[in-house]
Amino acid sequence: MRAHPAGPRHGDVFTPGAVPRMPAGVNALEPGIWPTSSHRASGGSLVVGGCDVRRLAADYSTPLFVIDEVDFRGRAADFRDSYARGPAPATVYYAAKAFLATTIARWVEQEGLGLDVATGGELAVALAADFPPDRIIMHGNNKSLEEIETALRSGVGTLVIDSVPEIDMVSAVALRLGVTARVLVRVTVGVEAHTHEFIATAHEDQKFGLSLATGEARDAVARVRSAPALHFAGLHSHIGSQIFDASGFEIATSRIADLAAKIASDGASIEELNLGGGMGIAYTSLDDPLGVPDMAAALERIVVKSCERAGVDIPRLSFEPGRAIVGPAGITLYQVGIVKPVELDNGLVRTYVSVDGGMSDNIRTALYDADYTVVLASRESSAPPQLCRVVGKHCESGDVVVRDAWLPSDLAPGDLLAVAATGAYCRSMASQYNYVPRPAVVSVREGATTTILRRETQADLLALDPGAPS
Repeated sequence: MRAHPAGPRHGDVFTPGAVPRMPAGVNALEPGIWPTSSHRASGGSLVVGGCDVRRLAADYSTPLFVIDEVDFRGRAADFRDSYARGPAPATVYYAAKAFLATTIARWVEQEGLGLDVATGGELAVALAADFPPDRIIMHGNNKSLEEIETALRSGVGTLVIDSVPEIDMVSAVALRLGVTARVLVRVTVGVEAHTHEFIATAHEDQKFGLSLATGEARDAVARVRSAPALHFAGLHSHIGSQIFDASGFEIATSRIADLAAKIASDGASIEELNLGGGMGIAYTSLDDPLGVPDMAAALERIVVKSCERAGVDIPRLSFEPGRAIVGPAGITLYQVGIVKPVELDNGLVRTYVSVDGGMSDNIRTALYDADYTVVLASRESSAPPQLCRVVGKHCESGDVVVRDAWLPSDLAPGDLLAVAATGAYCRSMASQYNYVPRPAVVSVREGATTTILRRETQADLLALDPGAPS
């Protein structure tokens, strides 16, 4: 499996090899990281979707999430087409948890993808967008009775069973409503692929799924088949996130195929095998994910080989990419505030660049130690680069947006910075920490803009407080 080079992971002093490489130029846009339409205007400002970021910041203020509609749609279509080829054509569900709004749901529907939701709230957004419910798959390790009933009343196409008690819950609700619920059983296969590494043992100690190793998954399938108002359609597996190649799927798929053979001996067949999502993207120049068509072809080869070895029919496949569709399509714009050089104990200097957002609009750096690429977006600079740490405005020492980045040494208050590949998880995981309103999300296309989510106001922050004056 392709190795992932470790990014900078160091403390308060610089260590050799612990900082990102200096780019060829501080104004350069690394290929494969930015939305496909991104380029520099004649004056050096960043243009995305035909829109100059200076105009976007003036019209919508900052921080601001910007999504290139053409880029999003192109990636969705690439998944749709690449996974539909060959002897095992697949259904692609967009994973709503990466980022969802009614506009996004409509793009997904128009590009011919299904939608993967994990909560009643995500389902509500999908239904508000008139997304076809039969093309929705619903996850959740703790679905409430209300969520299950809403899903079944709405005609959601598939529910993923995540535990034994849920079998009885879904069966009871479906029986009461007089419908048949199509379900997949989520299997914990003992394989984890995360941050480009996989381990083929253990990983049973988690909240998701039913254990293959203990026989719980096989027993759950039998229980589903005997429950009234349930239709057993197949199996589901998800092995992790930021997966750069197909290696991590080999052992998982082989184990799933063996389970399918046992289920076949019990008298059941597998209509659908859902191998989840987790396809990775490039956040920095060190990241090198496999292209969508190549990943699709590799996964199909793995499934065909595993099923032939196990002696089972090749089922309909399905996958649930989210980050890989919306992540590279999005950037975040910030305005620079305080620029503060800090002398360290070893005599070196680190420049802290404070911006008008932070961990309330991107928690991933603090939560996952995530790396990002950032550039000066509002102008060109010929100043020599300096190693900076881009930080937010929150009352938290861990409020870091980009841990280490080369930025021009003439960076000043009022400049705009753009952080790449923030379309996934940043807005969906955003908070109101320190009562900072969440940013707007706008789409750009051929020089035009559309508001996907408006910026929150201080009135929004007070709206839920009954003690605040109306």
